[in-house]
Amino acid sequence: MAEIKDPENTIIIELKDGNVVIELLPDVAPKHSERMKELARAGEYDNVCFHRVIDGFMAQTGDVANGDMEDGFNIRMAGTGGSSLPNLPAEFSKLPHDRGTLGAARSANPNSANSQFFINFKDNHFLNGQYTVYGRVISGMEHVDAITKGEPPANPDRMISVKVAADV
Repeated sequence: MAEIKDPENTIIIELKDGNVVIELLPDVAPKHSERMKELARAGEYDNVCFHRVIDGFMAQTGDVANGDMEDGFNIRMAGTGGSSLPNLPAEFSKLPHDRGTLGAARSANPNSANSQFFINFKDNHFLNGQYTVYGRVISGMEHVDAITKGEPPANPDRMISVKVAADV
């Protein structure tokens, strides 16, 4: 596992094949970074499926309302919801959507990000300036690459648990 420099701003996502360690970027996107930590600490991301996984593009997850595979799960609803918290304003930056970066998923409204996020499989610079980048994978990208593909996947993978490194 990668060296964790700032445990308070590091997320550990447990997947079926191993852990993915994400360094949050609170200096770039403080509201998005704080939201991820808040939802992780509340256990909201645990058992949430990857509902949209496009080979060569990205893996999307984080629908805490409809994506929990342990709580009345319906794959057709996954990806349509967020959390009970208010939507976040866009925090666009000059950071590019490179392989392994974490982006805030949203609707057509730039200020509609809530709980959903995606991890880029490759450099997706056409997203630059349109979606908030608020983290990057520092360890375990091979586990992200192994997430079951599909829109939605027939048998989706899930985030088994999501924790703030400072709490582990």
